[in-house]
Amino acid sequence: MSAAVSADHTMFGDGLEKHNNNNNSNGDRESRNNNGTHAFETISESTTTSASSSSIFKSSMTTTASNVSRSSSYHLQHLKSAYGASEEMLETEKASLVERVNDLERIVLEQKDEIVCLKSTLADVLRRLSTIDNSYDNAKNTEGSSHSGSVMSSKSFRFSRNTITRLNSTVDEKRFGRVPSRVTSSPSRSMSTAKASSLAQKAIHHSNGSLHSDSMSSHSISPAPSPSPKQPNMQNLSASAAGIGGVGGVGMGGGMGKRWSSTGDFVSGSPGPAGSNTGNSMSRFSTKSLLNLNSSLSGNGPKQAGSHAYVQRRDDDDYLKLYISGRPIVLHIPEAQISSYETTKVQPAPNKRLRLDWVYGYRGKDCRSNLHQLPTGEMVYFVAAVVILYNMDEQSQRHYVGHTDDVKSLAVHPNKLLVATGQCGGHEGRDTLPHIRVWNSVSLATLNMIGLGDFTGAINCLSFSRADSGTILAAIDDSPDKIISIWDWQKKENGRRITETKCSVDTIVAVEFHPLDKGQIITIGKNHIAFWSLDQNGMLYKRMGVFENREKPKYVTAISFTPAGDVVTGDSNGNISIWPRGTNVISRFLKKVHEGSIFSICALRNGGFVSGGKDGRLVLMDDSMRLKSEQLVEAHFGAVRVVTQGKGSQLLIGTTKNCILSGDFTLGLVPIVMGHTDLLWSLSSHPQVAQFVTGGRDRLLQLWDSLSHSVVWSKDIGEPIQTVQFSNTGDTIIVGGVGGRWMVFDTVTRELLAVYQDGQDVIQTIKFSPDSNLLALGSKDCGIYIYQCTKVPHRFSKIGKCAGHSSFISHMDWSKDSTVLRSNSGDYELLYWNPTLCRQITTQSTVKNLEWATQSCTVSFETVGIWPENFDGTDINSVCKDGEEQFLVTADDTGKIRLFSYPASQPKSLSHAYRGHSSHVTAVKFMHDGVRLLSAGGLDTSVLQWRVV
Repeated sequence: MSAAVSADHTMFGDGLEKHNNNNNSNGDRESRNNNGTHAFETISESTTTSASSSSIFKSSMTTTASNVSRSSSYHLQHLKSAYGASEEMLETEKASLVERVNDLERIVLEQKDEIVCLKSTLADVLRRLSTIDNSYDNAKNTEGSSHSGSVMSSKSFRFSRNTITRLNSTVDEKRFGRVPSRVTSSPSRSMSTAKASSLAQKAIHHSNGSLHSDSMSSHSISPAPSPSPKQPNMQNLSASAAGIGGVGGVGMGGGMGKRWSSTGDFVSGSPGPAGSNTGNSMSRFSTKSLLNLNSSLSGNGPKQAGSHAYVQRRDDDDYLKLYISGRPIVLHIPEAQISSYETTKVQPAPNKRLRLDWVYGYRGKDCRSNLHQLPTGEMVYFVAAVVILYNMDEQSQRHYVGHTDDVKSLAVHPNKLLVATGQCGGHEGRDTLPHIRVWNSVSLATLNMIGLGDFTGAINCLSFSRADSGTILAAIDDSPDKIISIWDWQKKENGRRITETKCSVDTIVAVEFHPLDKGQIITIGKNHIAFWSLDQNGMLYKRMGVFENREKPKYVTAISFTPAGDVVTGDSNGNISIWPRGTNVISRFLKKVHEGSIFSICALRNGGFVSGGKDGRLVLMDDSMRLKSEQLVEAHFGAVRVVTQGKGSQLLIGTTKNCILSGDFTLGLVPIVMGHTDLLWSLSSHPQVAQFVTGGRDRLLQLWDSLSHSVVWSKDIGEPIQTVQFSNTGDTIIVGGVGGRWMVFDTVTRELLAVYQDGQDVIQTIKFSPDSNLLALGSKDCGIYIYQCTKVPHRFSKIGKCAGHSSFISHMDWSKDSTVLRSNSGDYELLYWNPTLCRQITTQSTVKNLEWATQSCTVSFETVGIWPENFDGTDINSVCKDGEEQFLVTADDTGKIRLFSYPASQPKSLSHAYRGHSSHVTAVKFMHDGVRLLSAGGLDTSVLQWRVV
């Protein structure tokens, strides 16, 4: 029931709702009808209100837009501010990151330098230990020690040598991924292959303190040279004929001994490339001459009195004829030798050798970047054909002498152990062509000869790559197109040329690899700075430097780098430019830092720089290139050519007058190497002490001390010097000039004591008589002027003039009793004179048995054997003998020194030949002790001091 009631109530509610809805609907209709009349009344009012609302809306919209604009501007400014802050943070972070990277690079480089120094020092220590072991071994052998002691010493030496070998191999293998080829001296090793033979001959250029190496091992210390055989036999001659190499060559069957050769039948050419036989080993001489020598020694066949090609003698004659340039020269045989003299006999070479002891001079006049400090404490530089490693603290020198002509360029490998040097071309065979040699500065072992036959001019510029640990080498030659070539110097025996291209038609003064960017190379020169890129395919791409509106120099003359990798250059106007890393435009320009050309810019370890130039000033700058200090080099030393950092804060300065200075900005500079700058023709040794005097076309007269290896004094006499001569007491020095003038200087005070005049031509040679009573001066006017000496050392009284020569006087000798003077002339005459009467002696019986106080004449009976068959009469410039008359030394136009036994009266006289000079050797003189020998190098301006060992 309740459910029904509930349903009824629901139905009732629904009906009531519908009724109400109907009532509401009726009400709405009535309301609309009643309001209709009011609608028309309010139309105008509504229109006015609508217009007002529209204006209000527009106003509100404008206000809203303005507010939105203000809000947008505010937000935009806020965003810009936030973006700027973000950019500033990024820049700060970037700068901080770059600074950290630069710090890391600097730390890595410093650590690399420390490792390099440690390796170099260790290698040098082992070399020194090996030298001590070798000296001890030689001393024990000399004293005739017991066999066990010798064995122990030999083992010690082998250990040190092998240690050096392992060290060098480890360094090369780790650094370059390879081990340089070596040759051991083990008798069990076969040397029959071409490669072994090549390396064996290459080993002749390896030396420790000596011009030649006798060792066949490229990493060992040179043992004492074995003496030459006193009587050559057929076996020795066969060995010589089978493999006549260069100067001091190593025979395949000769063990450790040097090859000895004859200037009569054999002329020792320099070793060919990689030791190969270039076909010039018997050049200048025919095999017929060798066969004649063999037959005469074997004793088979009759003796041929006139068998020698350029010396003839009949059986019964007391004279022989020496043919020079086709002209016969009659030389009388001393009576004691007439019966035993035979032209077919062979005079053996002396059983002693020459060892290069010291090199005086430096080439800074026309070369750059040729002075470096090595971690071993040695500075490395060059002059003539010798590269010198000089330890200033120990006053010692070592010499690399692999080159066959003038060394023109030098580069040090990033590991500071290896050195590359380039030479100019000579005229004596393939081995004298321009090429590069890479060698070890500790063992002096040649690692490779690069570009032999590939260069057409001297190697003027060299640089090892630095960002990839020195795997490649850049070189620029002096050909007309100045070719730049890139070499993988470790490949093959002659290097592998990666690429080459024309660099510039104008002068190029330097090439440098970028220290941080791999494959980036910079070259500078006349109207030239170029930034090169070497890609992975071996192609070179060049971008020229852009000076924009800045002053463009005629020459860019110096280059260096900042620690961050920016390029710093100096130019011929004295300006310094900074080129940011990776660009070819200038970011900073420092004007007139120097007056004139800047020749060198040295980057210091502390980030600063030192520049040096033509004005002779050294300018010290900090890492921001702000001037800190200056130093002036004295004018007589020349302009600054090279600046490099030595030990600690010391600087090494190479000058244009061939001097090397050492010092700093606080204590000043002192000379440590001095030399001549022009043709060096005259040389004389002091008769009593270890001094000698030199004079050159540079007008410098210099007195040297051969023990301290330094200049005692130097004097500019105002005119070129042709000849110099000490008096017999050594108190005065006679100097012959080019205009007939000759001067007398005090040896101690260098004061000019007197001046004399004889003719208007050059005074060629000067000689005092042994008794100090007479002075002879040979002139270019074909006359010899004779003077009487007085009690006053610088006063001379003229006796007369000896006239009879048809050419200029070249050499003179006094007899030991001072009664006779002999002379040579430019046309190879040999004449004898009575000096007190100034008359020629024509009776040979009165002079042929005389003994001579000196041996300066190149044409005489005592010098028959020094003349090879094809030599011109002017090819031998000077000869001398020692005081005990054991040795005769010659100096020739090929740059060689030859050591003969005295007298060299046999046409077939064997000799030891030595190379070091790169120009005509103009003079040789033994010093007063007879143990040391001096040689002057003409145009190479060097003086070499040798020791008889």
